[in-house]
Amino acid sequence: MGSNSTSFDVVIVGGGIMGCCTACHLRMLDRSISIAIVERDSTYSRASTALSMANVRTQFSLRENILISQYMMEVLERFAEEMAVDGEAPDVAFHREGNLFLVDEPSVPAARAAIELQKKLGCTVDWWTPEEIEARFPLYRAGEHAGGTFGPDDGYIDAYSLLTAFRRKAGSLGAHFITGEAVEVSTDGKRASGVRLATGEELSAGVVVDCAGPWAADLALSAGVRIPVVPVKRQVFSLDPAVKPGGPLPLTILPSGLYFRTETGNLILCGKSLPDDPVGYDFNWDRCRFEEILWPELATFVPAFDRVKLLSGWAGLYAVNMADGNAILGEWPELGGFYLACGFSGHGLQQGPAVGRYISELILGKQPEFDLSIFSPKRILEGRRVHESGLV
Repeated sequence: MGSNSTSFDVVIVGGGIMGCCTACHLRMLDRSISIAIVERDSTYSRASTALSMANVRTQFSLRENILISQYMMEVLERFAEEMAVDGEAPDVAFHREGNLFLVDEPSVPAARAAIELQKKLGCTVDWWTPEEIEARFPLYRAGEHAGGTFGPDDGYIDAYSLLTAFRRKAGSLGAHFITGEAVEVSTDGKRASGVRLATGEELSAGVVVDCAGPWAADLALSAGVRIPVVPVKRQVFSLDPAVKPGGPLPLTILPSGLYFRTETGNLILCGKSLPDDPVGYDFNWDRCRFEEILWPELATFVPAFDRVKLLSGWAGLYAVNMADGNAILGEWPELGGFYLACGFSGHGLQQGPAVGRYISELILGKQPEFDLSIFSPKRILEGRRVHESGLV
């Protein structure tokens, strides 16, 4: 590193939920460690965290993903107390209105197996028949589906408030925030030695953590590390239905991937991932996508929504792991000191606290509270896949 260099023990690239959670846990575990968090957008206007639908659920079919979400639920229970700074307690407005996954006939065995595992791990989740679904939510037409799985403890939070709380906590614990774009991971032989910013400033560190979300693969490639993570545009639409639901609707996910839930003011948020969603850094939303593709399907399942006013929309980026749709967590085997926490494929916000703790424990050489080695970067090099076997 040259004279225009500042030294830290750890440099975290990406100041969203992953970066801030990692910084918090590192400082809580070791108050002597110096940390810099590099974030390109201090307003977070294009950050995946802030643009998230902010769903929190335990309805996964992979044991480790369930455990991660259970930890998030525990964190939320004591969040205000533990994340208070200078006596000011944050409120992330957890709306525990449930997640309802509709299931078609071929998917019933996988859904039943997922429920069995979730219950074994202590989750509250039920199987509902189409008749039970329609009795609970009279606007729905569930007859063409085999049933659905409902998790009453699932729900959504205020994503920006969550991010702000972790950012403030990390700052109060001594993490140093730097607004800038990290364009290169510096190396010394087979070890990471810091990062170089677009301004030319260099930050030296024995540990670099790639929490750059949709930009994670670009940063990794600067050090010769190839990971199958790409930025994919996801769009959400805000609707004002002529017929109001009369009460909160859970996040409802159809087998096709269409999802919707109520929002404050009796509005509806709706979205769907499509095979032709563009890859790249595009934040424009498309009204026609809702009107021509999503709306007809939404109105079939909820006939009362055949009359809605499209109020607005937004687009954000999923950092999609094209290999298996699951996180890549841990030290890259071929570059010491370079840690990855990326590729969450839309699940990142709810996984932040557990991942931040896990990465911190790995960096400090401590025994992890729970084993997430199934998501090790080593599997990328070896071509192994870790798939959700049921609902995703």
